[in-house]
Amino acid sequence: MINFKQNTIALRILTVFLVSFTINRKNLCSNHPFFTPIKSPSVHFATAHSSLAEMIFDGHLSFENTEHTAKDFGGRYHFMPSAVLYPKSVSDISSVVKNIFQMGETTELTVGARGHGHSLEGQAQAHRGVVINMESLREPEMSFHTGIMPYVDVSAGELWINILHKSLKHGLAPKSWTDYLHLTVGGTLSNAGISGQAFEHGPQIDNVYQLQVVTGTGEVVICSEEQHSDLFHAVLGGLGQFGIITRARIALEPAPKKVKWIRALYSDFTIFSKDQERLIASDNSFNYIEGFVIINRTGLLDNWRSSFSSKDPIQANQFTSEGRVLFCLEVAKYFNLEESDHIDKDIDNLLSDLNYIQSTLFLSEVSYVDFLDRVHVSELKLQEKGLWEVPHPWLNLLIPRSSVHLFAQEVFGNILSDTSNGPVLIYPVNKSRWKNGTSMVTPAENVFYLIAFLSSAIPSSTGKDGLEHILTQHQRILNFCGRSNLGIKQYLPHYRTQEEWKAHFGTFWEVFSKRKSIYDPLAILAPGQRIFQKRRHLDNEDLKLNSSVDKGLDGNPSKDII
Repeated sequence: MINFKQNTIALRILTVFLVSFTINRKNLCSNHPFFTPIKSPSVHFATAHSSLAEMIFDGHLSFENTEHTAKDFGGRYHFMPSAVLYPKSVSDISSVVKNIFQMGETTELTVGARGHGHSLEGQAQAHRGVVINMESLREPEMSFHTGIMPYVDVSAGELWINILHKSLKHGLAPKSWTDYLHLTVGGTLSNAGISGQAFEHGPQIDNVYQLQVVTGTGEVVICSEEQHSDLFHAVLGGLGQFGIITRARIALEPAPKKVKWIRALYSDFTIFSKDQERLIASDNSFNYIEGFVIINRTGLLDNWRSSFSSKDPIQANQFTSEGRVLFCLEVAKYFNLEESDHIDKDIDNLLSDLNYIQSTLFLSEVSYVDFLDRVHVSELKLQEKGLWEVPHPWLNLLIPRSSVHLFAQEVFGNILSDTSNGPVLIYPVNKSRWKNGTSMVTPAENVFYLIAFLSSAIPSSTGKDGLEHILTQHQRILNFCGRSNLGIKQYLPHYRTQEEWKAHFGTFWEVFSKRKSIYDPLAILAPGQRIFQKRRHLDNEDLKLNSSVDKGLDGNPSKDII
């Protein structure tokens, strides 16, 4: 609790903060069109922060040591907040949002929900606003239901890796994953959550039964396919624009014990993509299907993880990769110990239909946990070398099947001359198996590819591993996509103007913007996405109409506002 003495101290700190903020403010992106520098703190600005400082929370609100929330995994944008909320209850979050909403047009305060800090372009930051540290929200504990349709209720600030470990104690696990598990539930559900299981189970947003959400008016709402379905669909993949996810009910399935992990190389993209598409279309296939691109990498076959072994070591040693563009198929088959006697035969049957380079087949057998948490191993190694806390100018694209061959021809080996700065993932998904209605935007075709350029930049470098070179390369890729009308969409999108956002959402923009006016009428939430500007002149009648979620787009009355 914050007592009277703590409030007094907080107000004194606030006064010093406001003065020093004006004199010494350092904003790396002050020229951004959505943020206008303040020459001096206004009366409204000081009053708003005084109002926050006087609030009582189950957790606590801090005006000090906020620098860490102005950093993220991308390492490119640094927007300083005014305060950070460390909530211990949903009411803490609701109270802050409601307080700011009730200030109406008198304040520029906004709210950003921050999970584990893995956004790429400052999306979880709130310039001069309040950042909510969602990892502080851990009550109540995970609650498992092990019936016919098993699920787990979890806090949105929980990490997926923790859900994995605890669900395995019940012999269960979530169906769909991201490649990296040290992310929060709320963070991935606000985007999509895509990995090599998405071709079969859809993204993580397709595997949620129910959500608890704090809207932009401070209302706490339980929503699902049956209750407040419009808000439910809006929030999933909604980039944080319509509400802060505070709790989620995640679908589970029986968990396997072991994984056969396989890699094989291709030198022809047409053959590679044909095999990938054959695998995702099959009813009897692998459980995980991805791939990556390798350009001008030497010593390739000596650099697999130590857990891999070659199917034919003699032929593998004769294979050379220098100067070639190669495509690696990466697949996995899950199994339990009682299936050990036939799992190898099953895999051989699946591989027999593929046209990879026979000498480049590598196999490994690992535990289910080790496979799912594989990226964390690389993270720890990079941390030891000081190469994890560097800028990550990632570019994630969703490319229609009809355009992917033209894209590959122009980009791989031409615009992109090597892949030494980080992996380039490439794999198809079948959208016909996904659910409709969420806010996630994808290409119009049923089959499209995720191509992710996961670069790391060396801060002091001005060469090919430097930030400017990588950004220029990415812009060349985007320019080519635009000129050629490839019909791509960005995943984890980042744009600078609302016109670009409108183009991104296309015909869905009208629904998206209307939902915004209903669930976050003052545009308080997720300012770091830079989709909507904080509204300061909303008509009072509009405020009354939008002050709760009593009606969704379908006009149905709300029943579960709590």
